[in-house]
Amino acid sequence: MKRIKTIVLIFATGMIGAGAQNVKEIEVHDDRNNTDEVIELPEAMTYDTDSLLKEWNAQKYLFPDTTCADPDYNPPFPAEIFKERLSRIPAIIEMPHNEVVQKFIDQYSGRLRRSVSYMLGAGNLYIPIFEEALDYYGLPLELKYLPVIESALDPTAVSHAGAVGLWQFMLATSKRYDLKVNSLIDERRDPVKATWAAAKYLRDLYRMFGDWNLAIAAYNCGPSNVNKAIHRAGNVKDYWVIYPYLPKETRGYVPAFIAANYIMNYYCEHNICPMQTKLPIATDTVMVSRNVHVEQIAALCNIEVADIKALNPQYRTDIIPGQTEPCAIRLPQEKALAFIDQQDSIYNYRAEELLTRRVIVAVADQPQQRTSSTRQSTKKQTARNKTNKKSRTKTQIATVRSGDTLSAIAARNHTTVSKLKRLNNMRSDRLKPGQKLRVK
Repeated sequence: MKRIKTIVLIFATGMIGAGAQNVKEIEVHDDRNNTDEVIELPEAMTYDTDSLLKEWNAQKYLFPDTTCADPDYNPPFPAEIFKERLSRIPAIIEMPHNEVVQKFIDQYSGRLRRSVSYMLGAGNLYIPIFEEALDYYGLPLELKYLPVIESALDPTAVSHAGAVGLWQFMLATSKRYDLKVNSLIDERRDPVKATWAAAKYLRDLYRMFGDWNLAIAAYNCGPSNVNKAIHRAGNVKDYWVIYPYLPKETRGYVPAFIAANYIMNYYCEHNICPMQTKLPIATDTVMVSRNVHVEQIAALCNIEVADIKALNPQYRTDIIPGQTEPCAIRLPQEKALAFIDQQDSIYNYRAEELLTRRVIVAVADQPQQRTSSTRQSTKKQTARNKTNKKSRTKTQIATVRSGDTLSAIAARNHTTVSKLKRLNNMRSDRLKPGQKLRVK
């Protein structure tokens, strides 16, 4: 028989689970062999409830149920009650009871009860999306609670290992299931696209192992680790048989999944009050084939930037890169119509200020290196310029002919009478044949 104890529990003053989330692992002691093992909690079970409540969806659509009675009291039940309740869950996936599963149920019904309250409320927003994709691929609908242990239903969740979104896709896996991830877009954050990708991945894992508990374990640690555990256990395809050979973080994964199904079905029996949910606004999508900044949409469609970004979490910057390929923007229905009506004005609004990425850029000339030969060449050119200047300004003389006048001489030499008189210091217009006059 196994005895399980929690290593560290730190409760906030006055309410169970009100703040501290410092439990990272549980210790399992096997009395038969007198040995201990440590099982890591799924990362979502260590999230701070207060941080979950700061999410946009929580602030926008969720609020506490003030009518709930005894929200901090978790009544005790004998083991037989938990076994009977688990057996009554309408599920295809096997959900047995044991002390490991019980420990995770205790976590959700005790320390994490505020997180469960949040997830029950947020589930009204996300569970319908999950059920649609799972039903389309003919998968067990109880898999809709897998994101409870993956992300605590936080669409912005990022694990320490780099997994992202409600379904916690790693980059390599997301690429295999056609989720775009680049500097501008991360579709792992898109609740709809990520859900359909997760459904396909779970379908493929079940085809690989033929057992849902093994498929769920492989979703956590990868098929290769599950295959190695099966081989080490003598090729037995049973999660509870290969359990000791799995990575320690995966040993708690299936028990946590079973516990999540339990608590999401029997929260009332533990006095956990779901957060109340306002009806989400109806939304629609518009397609763009040009780059557009969220501030352009916000200003002309009269919508908050935070609302646009929350409805479109797949875009990693304020730029929606429609120029790369057509992009969908989800907006409240009336704002989507406003976008269509004002599309040209939206694209042009503060475009030079907000869309600063240049398409064409002139290249500056290479600075000329001044060497000794360059300086010598420059001196020669200067000397030539001076010589040319002198040649251009050389004095020219005209000889007065019989009958000449100053006007005639000026005309022949392309100058004026006043300039001739000034150059020759003449006080009168009298001329003598043979007289020399300076004309330049």
